[in-house]
Amino acid sequence: MKEKILINARIIDPSQKIDEKGSLIIDANGKIKAIGKKVKKINSPNSEVFDLKGNLVIPGIVDMKAFVGEPGYEYKENFRTLSQAALAGGVTSIVTMPNTKPVIDNVSMVDFITRRGRDKAMVNLFPCASLTRELQGKSMTEFGLLKLKGIIGFSDVTKTIQNTELMARIMNYASDIDVLIMQHAEDFELSKNSCINEGEVATRLGLQGVSDIAEKIIIERDLALLSEFTCRYHINQISSEKSLNVIKKNRKNGKKFTAGVSINNLSLNENDIGEFKTFLKLSPPLRLEKDRLSLIQGIKENFIDVIVSDHRPEDEESKRLPFAQAATGSIGIETLLPLALEMYHNKSLPLNKIIEVLTVNPSKILKINKGTLQKGSAADICVVDLDAPWVVKAEKLKSKSKNTAIEDRKLQGKVLMTFLNGELVYSN
Repeated sequence: MKEKILINARIIDPSQKIDEKGSLIIDANGKIKAIGKKVKKINSPNSEVFDLKGNLVIPGIVDMKAFVGEPGYEYKENFRTLSQAALAGGVTSIVTMPNTKPVIDNVSMVDFITRRGRDKAMVNLFPCASLTRELQGKSMTEFGLLKLKGIIGFSDVTKTIQNTELMARIMNYASDIDVLIMQHAEDFELSKNSCINEGEVATRLGLQGVSDIAEKIIIERDLALLSEFTCRYHINQISSEKSLNVIKKNRKNGKKFTAGVSINNLSLNENDIGEFKTFLKLSPPLRLEKDRLSLIQGIKENFIDVIVSDHRPEDEESKRLPFAQAATGSIGIETLLPLALEMYHNKSLPLNKIIEVLTVNPSKILKINKGTLQKGSAADICVVDLDAPWVVKAEKLKSKSKNTAIEDRKLQGKVLMTFLNGELVYSN
């Protein structure tokens, strides 16, 4: 591989607190050799030069929550199509969820998914295993064995551990062997049969709603348990101001845990559902505008640590059903960064903060050496034109399923190039 030099770039790397104009050199081994304003262009026949014309260079994005259809749901998404969508969105590292068929809850399944990912994926894959066997919420999986096999964290995806005694055991065990617990916060009894946020919109549409209390209750319970069992605990996605207030209170009291939010809950609210737009049926559901604004403020104040795509591909047939029967979820890995950049363009969040919650923060939570442009690290790099306008068209997105929640949305900011281990793997 030739040495590559990226010149005339604006470089932002929150892991090193860098925001400056300069260049970046990738060595022949795909590692970052030098970075910043002091780096000069080297005229060497063995170097490949990329003139970025002032465009932005950031670390490859780390997405902490995405679904891949292998095994069992290849008709929705597979490693190849997920990789293509991810790279087009500047995402170079993905935490994949275990709700496959069969569920990733044992060593043999981890071996299978690791081999399949290595053979077919074009991104860094970090598989997650389930907290409980078959996602049933009854008995724990073998955390220790699964960790030895390379599992990065444990989650029951969109199912919550309802049994408090079981959750206490999970936290206790997780504390002993230092594994990451990722919880979906939603009380089952309160959210049963619901499909939308409880309130005026749900009443008007005649749909069963779920109160934000369902989310708040689980967070409060788990954080109370965290006082007894100090483990690495992460709330997958919060969606409401009430949940954020609980997080603020506990953080100020010194409790250590992390929280994420879906890009959907930062860019949409319940009013966007309109007349039964099933492509906006999500979990957690879209909430009020005041909740959306509170979540943005929560990122700004460092109470929310990461933004995830919550990429959930579904075939069109399962989405084009009556709202209550329609499948839950939306694709979003390709549009994660452009949607996040809306908050920069409308001055809701500083650009550095947006990059931080998409790169270095998830890497720290996962304890992986990604989301950085430090010298010697793998050259996973995203090049972005901050101002490029474009319109989201489902048929042009690279995911196998086309269930985007933001069809026809006008965005500003486009990924121009993505490098993985120093190789140019996507160019627009």
